[in-house]
Amino acid sequence: MPRRQGYALLIALLAGTAVLAAAAVLGTALFAGHRPAPLPSADAHAAARTPAAPAHTNGGWVATWTTAPVGGEPNTERGFPGSTIRNTVHTSVGGDAARITLSNLFGTSPLLVDRATVNTRPVTFGGASAVTVPAGGQVVSDPVAVPVAPRSDLEVAFRTPRPGGPVTHHPNSHQTSYLADGRATWSTTKWRYLTAVDVRNEAVAGTVVAIGDSLTAGSGSTTDANTRWTDVLAERLGGGYGVANAGIAGNRLLTPGSAGQPGTVRFERDVLGVAGVRTVIVALGINDVQGAPQETDAGRIVAGLRSLAEQARARDLRVVGATLTPFEGFRSWTPERNAVRLAVNEQIRSGTVFDAYVDFDAAVRDPAAPNRILPAYDSGDHLHFNDAGYRALGERVDLASLERSRTAKPVSDAL
Repeated sequence: MPRRQGYALLIALLAGTAVLAAAAVLGTALFAGHRPAPLPSADAHAAARTPAAPAHTNGGWVATWTTAPVGGEPNTERGFPGSTIRNTVHTSVGGDAARITLSNLFGTSPLLVDRATVNTRPVTFGGASAVTVPAGGQVVSDPVAVPVAPRSDLEVAFRTPRPGGPVTHHPNSHQTSYLADGRATWSTTKWRYLTAVDVRNEAVAGTVVAIGDSLTAGSGSTTDANTRWTDVLAERLGGGYGVANAGIAGNRLLTPGSAGQPGTVRFERDVLGVAGVRTVIVALGINDVQGAPQETDAGRIVAGLRSLAEQARARDLRVVGATLTPFEGFRSWTPERNAVRLAVNEQIRSGTVFDAYVDFDAAVRDPAAPNRILPAYDSGDHLHFNDAGYRALGERVDLASLERSRTAKPVSDAL
């Protein structure tokens, strides 16, 4: 080959190589532009679940579902050795990855989980498929790449091969879950061990956490219909915020009652510790008024509510309070107890307790008998609501109030 032709061929080869390299870089950049960011390590997202972390620095992680641990399940001192627990939860927002929180808060021995899944996708903990949750403790899983749809049912399953109890649970979930031991599968309306599902979604502004009693947990609503007022709120928010439900049936604000630690005790864990928390809705106090032993001093209830608001504001969170709803006709109603309820509501409406309030009382009371629930909203016991009543509560919340500057204005003006 002549020397001149050899030089020409060499130059052509070098130019072709450069073009291919440039194309490869450009193609990689274009492709990567549509690829989700790598899943962070467990340490990388620690701030998202640390109560002290500012709400606006959630690292893309928000709670799509939570429940509050209530206590140790009766007759489960050995736990469910050799069983698979399948918890069904209803999401509020979606994401491209998920992580779960398992709680052994009320257990007196370590809890071993040797296999866990989210919608059949394997879950790991620190890179391992098995994890031991210490008595009184909890663990957060590694992120798992699983698509999570908004406002849909999600199954979180895990196996407990060894004895370990009592089982930390949340009864009266109004959701059908399952327990399988190899011989049979039983349905249940208890959530066991699972207390949170977080998703990665950087488009979501944060999480609204509602702390309350049976009226927030959804007592009286249709099982599996997802008609709690928090479900209605999630529907109305349209994926802009996660909604976390920290309601416990029978829960009280000030003192221990028939179910769960009081709100003043569990607020740090069940509200401030939620991933991406940005706004808090407080709907507690009616059980202090009507449940034994009754709190006869409205000032003490208001002081308890104010203490929750102050804790939330210290974390730069927005706080909305709910007025206490009617219960005339319920077995514990008396004029004196109703007077305490009205006095608490007067203080909430005065604007001295919360940043804003939602008037649940006005949303469900009977105009002809304002100390009673409107019959169309009554589940039948004159305290709890049916699906229509919970929709009325969920629709009462003014969505703009979740972001407005801190002024004590009612959040029910729109309705």
